[in-house]
Amino acid sequence: MFGLTGCEDGPRGFSLPAGDPAKGQQVFLEMQCLSCHAMEGFERPADSEDQLSVELGGKVQSLKTYAELVTSVINPSHQIAKGYNLKDVQISGQSVMPVYNDVMTVGQLVDLITFLESKYELEPYTQTKYLMYH
Repeated sequence: MFGLTGCEDGPRGFSLPAGDPAKGQQVFLEMQCLSCHAMEGFERPADSEDQLSVELGGKVQSLKTYAELVTSVINPSHQIAKGYNLKDVQISGQSVMPVYNDVMTVGQLVDLITFLESKYELEPYTQTKYLMYH
């Protein structure tokens, strides 16, 4: 009998090596992410103020997973940003966000994702108070 057991015991999903959030911030700025995105603590370039601004970071009701953040960068059309007019965030069903796969190195991607992860905070919620029933 022949079997492969190594694959069964491993973790599900994926993650890349740990990144450097300071280097990720540099990538964020170098790739001109602020031309279409807004993030608290960062000023958008003057020539992009009239353009669409998709919010990144801040308090959210649910955190994006590591895989979701990676996918959003390497395949922006996989999931179009919610809460925006579709004609502003897509053209012919594809995200208006450029694909950086041939521009960004894997190291830059790792650092960028580490930086982005650090900018999200899970918003506290008020727990429902239930009456005790007898």
